[in-house]
Amino acid sequence: MKFAATLRGVRYRFQDLKALLACATPLRSGDELAGVAAASETERAAARYALADVPLRHFLNEAVVPYEADDVTRLILDSHDATAFGAVGSLTVGGFREWLLSDAVDGVALERIRPGITPEMAAAVSKLMRNQDLILAARKCTVVTRFRTTVGLPGRLAIRLQPNHPTDDLRGIFASTMDGLMYGCGDAVVGINPASDSVSGAIELLHMLDDLRLRFEIPMQSCVLTHVTNTMEAMEAGAPVDLVFQSIAGTEGTNASFGVSLHMLREAQEAALSLRRGTVGDDCMYFETGQGSALSAGANHGVDQQTLEARAYAVARVFKPMLVNTVVGFIGPEYLYDGKQIVRAGLEDHFCGKLLGLPMGCDVCYTNHAEADQDDMDTLLTLLGTAGVNFVMGVPGADDIMLNYQSTSFHDALYLRRLLGLRRAPEFETWLERMGVTGTNGELLGSQVALPGAG
Repeated sequence: MKFAATLRGVRYRFQDLKALLACATPLRSGDELAGVAAASETERAAARYALADVPLRHFLNEAVVPYEADDVTRLILDSHDATAFGAVGSLTVGGFREWLLSDAVDGVALERIRPGITPEMAAAVSKLMRNQDLILAARKCTVVTRFRTTVGLPGRLAIRLQPNHPTDDLRGIFASTMDGLMYGCGDAVVGINPASDSVSGAIELLHMLDDLRLRFEIPMQSCVLTHVTNTMEAMEAGAPVDLVFQSIAGTEGTNASFGVSLHMLREAQEAALSLRRGTVGDDCMYFETGQGSALSAGANHGVDQQTLEARAYAVARVFKPMLVNTVVGFIGPEYLYDGKQIVRAGLEDHFCGKLLGLPMGCDVCYTNHAEADQDDMDTLLTLLGTAGVNFVMGVPGADDIMLNYQSTSFHDALYLRRLLGLRRAPEFETWLERMGVTGTNGELLGSQVALPGAG
């Protein structure tokens, strides 16, 4: 089906739905690199006019990636809930935007329609939204998950403590972990990106973190962010695996480039569930995503990167994960050129993920060759806090010395919690008070606080 709109006396035509979605997307370098971006701001505006008039039902009839060629497309369409869709099925994309922003629509209404919303619908409506719209609509969405802590409750902000080390030195990782705990970080997960791809090394890291947890009776979950097949090997060897990690994407080809399939993820989830290591819940999967990965893999099918990012969330939600985060600026300026593009992408990803029912966090980050700086990250961090993000990163000094990129620090977590009056996960908050790290109001009790026996 072709789409068209007239603007300033010029008739703009878009040959199919994926071309329309791409041209309606706010400017970003990745779409220019892929050759799918609008040629001008006028064409971009015309595409949005045309997109606003597209019925939501049309997204069920025209796949942006062919059904027969892609298992993610099949997953999206085969799992679509027509009953849940009924509440919004008569709307256009523009009407859906107005519905989402209506005062009459609350979190209960959004939860009811989730199974009926496809990623392409979510991506489409986000392209018609200003930043404030993305923030307001996302804040209505509450997604709560549980393992040893409860993440996503209203008025709470969790932190992934990220104690990476360039040589996986256990003492360095332990020191960074203890530092983060003293700042009240770690209630989302203590997650290590290993420097090596060694299964034995991952097992060693898992044992170190679990020994720490048991020694101080910390209500936390740990994760070594190695490939899912390595984690399955570690589980077979008896390692104390809490959360299973994997990077995922929105097309079958991109997931294949990661060495992963939907079947493999299901196998890993079943193995982790069989361990029964959760105490307050059994949400045991952790996924990371990022705009641009499909183009890097040569598997984007001519679709814009933000729509493909939303499709990754369809993969994630099947597995009812504990945590999902978009590593928004990590891939580099080839895909998100500057601070403005990174901020916009972070808000889009968070909105689409929450709308689709995911426990969304964000690695508010950039690489040193991007046209961005820490002020841009402060802006995105603050906006995500107001939008109800489930968790963000806590990296020592905000500088990841293993992955060589800039993220958010333990101090940034303190800033956002203080600014917005956000508390930690309840189980973790109780532990911090019991150990004398924080007071009853959540405030840190001073730089001299140390866990007994931690020397």
